[in-house]
Amino acid sequence: MENYKKPVNNFPLLEVGWISKAHPPSKNMTQFDKILKTLKTTQKTWLVTGNAGFIGSNLVEFLLTQNQKVIGLDNFATGYQHNIDDVVNSVANQAAQNFTFIEGDIADLKTCQQACEGVDIILHQAALGSVPRSIEDPITSHESNLTGFLNLLTAAKDANIKRFVYASSSSIYGDSEELPKVEERTGNVLSPYAVMKKTNELYADVFKRLYGMETIGLRYFNIFGRRQDPKGAYAAVIPKWVNALLNGEDVFINGDGETSRDFTYIDNVIQMNLLAGTTQNEKAFGEAFNVATGGRDTLNDLYALIKKELKKRVDNLAEKDVIYRDFRAGDIRHSNANISKAHDIVGYTPTHDIYQGMQAAIEWYITDLK
Repeated sequence: MENYKKPVNNFPLLEVGWISKAHPPSKNMTQFDKILKTLKTTQKTWLVTGNAGFIGSNLVEFLLTQNQKVIGLDNFATGYQHNIDDVVNSVANQAAQNFTFIEGDIADLKTCQQACEGVDIILHQAALGSVPRSIEDPITSHESNLTGFLNLLTAAKDANIKRFVYASSSSIYGDSEELPKVEERTGNVLSPYAVMKKTNELYADVFKRLYGMETIGLRYFNIFGRRQDPKGAYAAVIPKWVNALLNGEDVFINGDGETSRDFTYIDNVIQMNLLAGTTQNEKAFGEAFNVATGGRDTLNDLYALIKKELKKRVDNLAEKDVIYRDFRAGDIRHSNANISKAHDIVGYTPTHDIYQGMQAAIEWYITDLK
């Protein structure tokens, strides 16, 4: 374990979206506004697993800007060193001194025990994501997503860490055709990845009941935003399409394009993690919450939106007709969240719908992917 030193490389400064000029805080103080006010004067130590990845790196950056101490844990299976460097370069020198990094794997119990030393709150983001990956290689996914999860949960219990917030997934809803998706009603899961996330929720609930841990699951719905990796076989669709359009490459849609999703900007995810990490409402413990905006857009609509936003910013953008191919095994047809439970219990109020989120994200994608 070592305190992270600010790297020599100069990366562009990234604005933390929640306090951006484009989206100033509301005059009516929200629950999140109250948390931010408290964090400035109350310093806690947060463990963020998967901190070299997309969501984890954004959480670390935000926490550091709020005067918090952060321990990051990552094995670089899907994360990148440049994300860590980028975060440290994005915050003030004093804030950077509050960051400690451990390179290690949650599949190793001793590593989890080391990472939990002196921690107040855990935001567990580390996982091998992707439904297709889990279908092709369920054993490797299991090692990270279940063995690793149980290791960290156990290490947290043994270290007397009460608050354990973890990333779950909308894939848990499986073949349920109910829209919008309500936390209490799920269908038959359609992939090993969904099985693993559902089992995470079962373990978390049992640890809450047996050991009094304050576990909270966050069912993410198609998150997008800065630092999202466009490369690789399992890249998320938004950065993958942006990258393809910028480079004049073909864009593929699995199915007829009428598959729909509740696309959710990263700042909403940051908000929900901090709300879950600090809530005093006991009704939240042992529960899972949808993290989304409550919207629903088809892949065809998404592609049109991406092209529209790119054309505003990129001269001579290549005109590419989308190529449709077979539906992908394990995919849910429609996904749309009811977020009233998160609002009522922890005060979650998303600030970015897909349009606001895309306007904020597209600038980063263009700068980073060119």
